[in-house]
Amino acid sequence: MCGRFTLSVFPEVLTQFFEVEKVPDIKPQYNIAPTQMVLAVLYNSENHKREIQQLRWGLIPSWAKDQSMGAKLINARAETVAEKPAFRRAFKHQRCLVVADGFYEWRKQDGKKQPYYFHLLNGKPFAFAGLWEEWQSPEQEQIKSCTILTTQANELLQQVHDRMPVILQPENYDLWLDPQVHDGELLQPLLHPYPSETMTSYPVTTLVNSPKNNSPECITSSAS
Repeated sequence: MCGRFTLSVFPEVLTQFFEVEKVPDIKPQYNIAPTQMVLAVLYNSENHKREIQQLRWGLIPSWAKDQSMGAKLINARAETVAEKPAFRRAFKHQRCLVVADGFYEWRKQDGKKQPYYFHLLNGKPFAFAGLWEEWQSPEQEQIKSCTILTTQANELLQQVHDRMPVILQPENYDLWLDPQVHDGELLQPLLHPYPSETMTSYPVTTLVNSPKNNSPECITSSAS
């Protein structure tokens, strides 16, 4: 699964990397947790351009009775996403890129859970494959939310966890975002484990265990 991630690069880097005109002015985030706001790239069908929006992490289906359902839907398994009632409509029509530059996973060792930080060797930002929905409460409050797809772990992740978030290759962004593409046979090949040789990881302190902690110390190596 993917339960925490980071985004600490400057907004101008994101405008160039994701080919968008404007990025919300946000502070570096070293410990993004479920139900918090995240940056996501969506396709605007009116002007036919990409745009970055802030979405709540934890997908709330349009038919949900209340928003609490979102806390349970932070991830969607790539293998079954096209079939699950909570995700299948968004998988066909409302896909997005969830922006990140690293993420955490935990490994059980000596009766405890040791957090590890994963990122790309080149240090660049990247995009998780995501889905988004818009939900309206009985009080007419509108919430845009998202989930992150997961797949089998690559060789690097297998040392820590058996699942990993789907990281998309930049050349596949347009296909993933295209609302006219509904064919799962075109989309499923994108949802494979990211090449482990292009990634790296290291252990970090348990500061990241609490979402209250959001500082560079969260990604500082704890290796002696």
